[in-house]
Amino acid sequence: MATNIKSRHAIVSRQPYELYMGFVDMRNFLQFLPEEKKQGIVADYDSIRGSVQGFDIGVRVSDRVPYSRIDFKDDGAPFQFSLSMFFDPAPEQGKTDFHIEFNAELNFMMKMLLGSKLKEALDKVVTSLADASEGRMPEGFDPSAYGFGK
Repeated sequence: MATNIKSRHAIVSRQPYELYMGFVDMRNFLQFLPEEKKQGIVADYDSIRGSVQGFDIGVRVSDRVPYSRIDFKDDGAPFQFSLSMFFDPAPEQGKTDFHIEFNAELNFMMKMLLGSKLKEALDKVVTSLADASEGRMPEGFDPSAYGFGK
């Protein structure tokens, strides 16, 4: 059963090319993982792979539209999925209208178990990115764990 989940839109205080460049290289995702979660995670420019709660999961970039969109797809996961990040110019100069779309082949039970949690997770990513761009750190975020500040 095809499942399509769209995150909320948020205005991020960065230009589209700045956001795009942060997500275009999968190795950049490693810096956001706590040290204890990095073991066994392998990334290169196009893909990232690791074990999450006992499941081997890989994600690969399937398409890049410079400064506008990045498409990802599963590269070995318990179910097929794709995810797209959109970096659209916002009406306000120098800002980006950012949102994420997730598509997956989920059976009815998986959709019932994961559907709302996936929507919440996508919305949280979008909100956290917008908040961080305004200098507001997400709840529970410890910048010193990532080498920022004390």
